[in-house]
Amino acid sequence: MITLLDYGAGNVRSLINALEYLGETVAVVQHPEDIARAERLVFPGVGNYGALMRTLRKRDYVEPLLDYLRSDRPFFGICVALQALFESSEEADDEPGLGVLPGRVQRFTTTRAIPQIGWNSFKARQPSRLFAGMNGEEKFYFVHSYHVTCDDDSVVLATTDYGYEFVSAIQRGNIVATQFHPEKSGQAGLRMLKNFLELDRKPVLPATQLPKTKLAKRVIACLDVRSDDRGDLVVTKGDQYDVREEGQVRNLGKPVLLAGRYYEEGADEVTFLNITGFRDFPLHDMPMLRVLEETSKNVFVPLTIGGGIRDFTDCNGKHYTALEVAAEYFRAGADKISIGSDAVLTVEEVLKTGKPSGSSPIEQISKVYGNQAVVISVDPRRVYVKSPEETSHPVIETSNPGPAGENYCWYQCTIQGGRQGRDLDAVTLAKVCAELGAGEILLNCIDKDGSNSGFDLELIRAVKGAVAIPVIASSGAGSAAHFLEVFTETDVDAALAAGIFHREEVSIAEVKACLLGKVEIRNTGDNCFSTR
Repeated sequence: MITLLDYGAGNVRSLINALEYLGETVAVVQHPEDIARAERLVFPGVGNYGALMRTLRKRDYVEPLLDYLRSDRPFFGICVALQALFESSEEADDEPGLGVLPGRVQRFTTTRAIPQIGWNSFKARQPSRLFAGMNGEEKFYFVHSYHVTCDDDSVVLATTDYGYEFVSAIQRGNIVATQFHPEKSGQAGLRMLKNFLELDRKPVLPATQLPKTKLAKRVIACLDVRSDDRGDLVVTKGDQYDVREEGQVRNLGKPVLLAGRYYEEGADEVTFLNITGFRDFPLHDMPMLRVLEETSKNVFVPLTIGGGIRDFTDCNGKHYTALEVAAEYFRAGADKISIGSDAVLTVEEVLKTGKPSGSSPIEQISKVYGNQAVVISVDPRRVYVKSPEETSHPVIETSNPGPAGENYCWYQCTIQGGRQGRDLDAVTLAKVCAELGAGEILLNCIDKDGSNSGFDLELIRAVKGAVAIPVIASSGAGSAAHFLEVFTETDVDAALAAGIFHREEVSIAEVKACLLGKVEIRNTGDNCFSTR
């Protein structure tokens, strides 16, 4: 029996699924005394440090948790739960931590994109049963803006490099905790969880000690999901956002099955974009909730959900806030939510009033779950001009002239699936969304969608150069070489494709093989390990 301390925020379903996948029975803490009775306790921390500590105190979990930790019974803390073991955090100066370990949590001071999002390695500093069966070159999934500075070197289990070296895991007796998410780290993460569960394993050091760890470029599979003309949920793909072919919705497969296939092939993340509104459904009946629940049972990499993350009123007249909608998706297995058209409307309002309202979905969700949980999906198209003076928007000098020979263009934001253009450009949108609390930009391109001609490198450079948060390139991939091109010709953090994967024109394995040795990647060989 494993006891899981769920304090009510973020995606804990994936960890429960991972533990059950490994053959364990999971009991979720309902009352403070459940912590006292636990034999093995796992604490997944998700989101904001201050929100976590306030919730622990409100539910009277602090004292029983401290008693448990002092007893040196097996404990595994994940992400913000690692940070909570220390004395304080820059993220919430007014909220003291548990103080079990000496040190403080600080925000990254690197010039690299913050949050750190993606797959990085670790350098072991002491033996541990967590490392059994590992060679030391495995990559694990990180998603954080803050890290611990530990005042006691003897408890540092592992470190990782991101601009500089930071503590990525700790160990003191039977207490272990990681900054990364093993439940989202594929087979390597499952192996680590299995090692924690097997208390008789001997402490070991991995055979390889990397001189420096490197963040991998991510290859993401995207599934556009909507109901077909019979009402069944299918994965589809548009050609410049038109998803119909000969009058019928283009059907490229079932979302849960395809997501599972991409996980097995080595996808670093899976993104679902809900392109059917389901506006009339009560929140608990949203079809995409079932998709996430089923997918997260067997897919142990990050899942993003986009589409419909907004305030709405259902067919029964019940009103839901965007925060409530996001909460349901997180509880169903999502790690990040993606906001599209509503982000455009939010930024327009900010530019109009000169200040944020504090009530937009971006602000609400990032405040509770952390900015790493909010992705902005941008759908721009090129607008050509003869000179920069023709528009007030930021322009680029393009190497792909317009239909009348124009040498300049700007990128117009659109809403409603690209059907409506707005007087707002993609660079400004990205900058304002980052200021509002977004943690990542998913950068689509209507002109490139379905073209198989490669990513819009000029658009990517313009947006990436304007923001300090990670950027995902999307739209236009037609070959494995296009991934190599975007990773070597721009500083983009990840690249996403849909149609070429669904139609099996290019596999994720082919993309990884093309990148191997030229770009830092997660080795898909990790997914060949069996935990059974």
